[in-house]
Amino acid sequence: MKFKKPLIQSFVLLFITIGLFGCAARKERSLFNAKSDIVTDTIKQVYVVNDQGISEAFYKIKINDRLAIRNVQNKEFGATASTISNSSTSSSNSGAINSVLSYPVDLDGQVNLPAIGKVGVVGLSRREAAIKIQELYAKQLLRDPIIELSVVNLKVTLLGEFSKQGNFLLERDNTTLIDIIGEAGGITKTADPKTLKIIRGDRANPEIIYVNLNDINSLASKKLVLQNNDIIVLQQTKSSATTEKLQSYNNLLQPLLVVVNLAVLIFTVTR
Repeated sequence: MKFKKPLIQSFVLLFITIGLFGCAARKERSLFNAKSDIVTDTIKQVYVVNDQGISEAFYKIKINDRLAIRNVQNKEFGATASTISNSSTSSSNSGAINSVLSYPVDLDGQVNLPAIGKVGVVGLSRREAAIKIQELYAKQLLRDPIIELSVVNLKVTLLGEFSKQGNFLLERDNTTLIDIIGEAGGITKTADPKTLKIIRGDRANPEIIYVNLNDINSLASKKLVLQNNDIIVLQQTKSSATTEKLQSYNNLLQPLLVVVNLAVLIFTVTR
């Protein structure tokens, strides 16, 4: 069976149009587009734009951080307190937010703690600060304390095709991208694993990290150790974006078709 050349050309034109429509639809639905964005279909593992180097694996406490401090030996010490006015937030594995008692790091680099007063913590890692505070409490107040310290304001933001979106706290050092995706319940069925993007650092001139989740070798990159205020974006597949766009057009056209059909019916009956 032979097809006429004009018919073949029409089919080719139709497929090209659908392909371009799919790209446009996904572009319209995607978040935080930048001029430096690349065609993510070409990414093999991890590709970095405006590389700012490898950040320190162990977070150093900064001014205005909020510290939650608990003595593991005493459940009453540093207990959860959702009604206390100076509480901050902490996430559970489900990504939900709970209130915990926390203490701010002042402009002088110190945190003011019950019974022992001000302690200098700026520039220390979480582990270093916990040991320092533990030694002070052991000298002045508590018997054989085991101090657990977390910085409750460290977070990343997940947007797009994740089972759960929103803010997720970095409760420990060396939290990886896979750790956070696990906390979010994984990715959706309509997600395109090749389009994951991490926006990091200076918002005016950010480092952008593109990740191909299809390739297991991507997981070896040190760039996937998350940093405070990272924004993680995952787009949907082109086919899903196209289907969603067509569905929105269909929702607009259906009422119009009903009116046209009704008009034709009335015209036919009254003719």
